[in-house]
Amino acid sequence: MPKPKKHISLDDEEEFTNFYEREQLLQLLDAFKQTSSTMIYTLFHVLAYSGMRKGEALALTWGDINFEENEIRISKAISRGRDSQLYLKTTKTGVVRTISMDQKSMNLLAIWRTEQAKRLETKSPKKQLVFNNRNNDFIQPVQTQKWLQQIFKKFDFPIISTHGLRHTHCSLLFEAGASIKEVQERLGHTDIKTTMDIYTHITKKTKSSTMEKFEAYLKKD
Repeated sequence: MPKPKKHISLDDEEEFTNFYEREQLLQLLDAFKQTSSTMIYTLFHVLAYSGMRKGEALALTWGDINFEENEIRISKAISRGRDSQLYLKTTKTGVVRTISMDQKSMNLLAIWRTEQAKRLETKSPKKQLVFNNRNNDFIQPVQTQKWLQQIFKKFDFPIISTHGLRHTHCSLLFEAGASIKEVQERLGHTDIKTTMDIYTHITKKTKSSTMEKFEAYLKKD
């Protein structure tokens, strides 16, 4: 039997306003660069520039990173099972995808791989987690929000969730001229309606913001 299509709820407006504009994102990443470890900064940079779900990013191993082609293969994610234990599973949609990455993100990953290898006294085998905790195990998914909260306490940024970086990536892809189909494939949406719903809400938010800027400009002395 075919699986019913999953539709996101449009009642939760917070889900679609949970993103940054371009300058806000760059400032957030700069804040992480100033105050956080190489690993944490690299993690948030990769999240922002890839659009990955955090569970997918935290499941990455070095075998998923192709430095020659500047690509990342997303084939798994971490999830919580019995007794709150973390384990590997397929991606949310069960679809494996390979996405292209920018050179800066790949350079940051290379720098972190070298630093990680020195800490672990290993050559970063393919099965080694890219982002690991002190015990060289999975990072708890909730930890990413804790790291964001630390930034919010130090800097005056609008509060978003880790998932908000995925929506930010989606929003900026549209601003950069990417098609709905291209965004769907990159973010791993099985149903293009999901991508279109996000696009619709982000566009409404952008139009509203544009009008507010126009109004504020006219009110200037």
